[in-house]
Amino acid sequence: MKPRKVLALAAKELRQAMRDPLSLGMLLGLPTMMLLLYGYAVNFDVHHVRLAVEDRDKSAASRALAAAFVNSGYFDLAADLPAGADLVSLTARRRAQAILVIPESYGRDLAAGSAGTAAGVRTARVQLILDGADANTATTIYGYASAIVAGVNAEVVRASPGRGGGTPAPAGPALDYEPRVWYNPELRSTQFLVPGLIGFILMLTAVLSTALSVVREKERGTMEQLRVTSLTAGELLAGKTLPYLAISLTATAFILVAARLLFGVTVRGPYLDLGIATLIYLIGALGFGLLVSSIADNQAMAFQLGAVTSMLPAIFLSGFIFPIRSMPAAVQALTYAVPARYFLVVLRGVILKGAGLAPYREDMVFLVLYAAVVLALAFALLTRKEA
Repeated sequence: MKPRKVLALAAKELRQAMRDPLSLGMLLGLPTMMLLLYGYAVNFDVHHVRLAVEDRDKSAASRALAAAFVNSGYFDLAADLPAGADLVSLTARRRAQAILVIPESYGRDLAAGSAGTAAGVRTARVQLILDGADANTATTIYGYASAIVAGVNAEVVRASPGRGGGTPAPAGPALDYEPRVWYNPELRSTQFLVPGLIGFILMLTAVLSTALSVVREKERGTMEQLRVTSLTAGELLAGKTLPYLAISLTATAFILVAARLLFGVTVRGPYLDLGIATLIYLIGALGFGLLVSSIADNQAMAFQLGAVTSMLPAIFLSGFIFPIRSMPAAVQALTYAVPARYFLVVLRGVILKGAGLAPYREDMVFLVLYAAVVLALAFALLTRKEA
């Protein structure tokens, strides 16, 4: 392989890409636009939950509990219900996603439970009714409510008699539970989703750009002209892919800047390790695009085949949104052939955890093997057609 021939073909391909605003916009603008669209639209955080409160106690303690929900920032007070209100109608008409029911004895039971007397065995009970039509949202709201109630309970325990001396405090819990979340303390879903979006977007754009570029040459008849030159098949493939590799790396930089400015996702690990992993991943994606181009005979077919075979696995089989361990065993076996699965592990490790590539040797080995296999297959199919 002669580098001068490869660079000459790559320069020609780069000039052609620069003269095509549609292709250049797809390679540079589309990744950033998709990051904005999916970054803001795909979000598991739940805010402004419509909360209705049925306070039958009307005590200072019950008002404090309702205020704790509203002041948390997750709940908006949608209705202050009288006793005996029609709760079913309220949720059916979606006026409220959650209903907090505080019984008449709440204040008395709370005072008795914190007094350290014989009545201390009594427990103040409240009820939270959730609209479970959207199970994911209901689960998130349940977690928010549990954390709020736990915080209120901790405040009651700290303020109970005997904490400052005098009357002995009631027996506290046997376990002092103090959870601590690393890498994403606020549990923001964007911190989890944005790295996954990077892997998904790069796979889609790299595959489509390379596939459409080669198939365009077929449609115009210029591929046959290139084949009759002194270029070898390896030089032809390298010259066709190098410009798109450079453009994809530039698009990666745009995506990282946009993720930092718009979503606050910073790269905590070494940029060199992130660049190496991204380079290997892109080489595999570009090789897969060449493989698609060896099968498709027109751009419409190349687009459809490339989009289906790169987009769907990257979304559903990579762990981007759905946990792989929750999938059936047969589907889990399919995920081992999806490069995005391994790239996302490395990407989240470097971006969120600040790790290098050392803990992810097995994932990197697979990415290298995947790139080598798809490039070999693409080379074999394209050279066979040439023969």
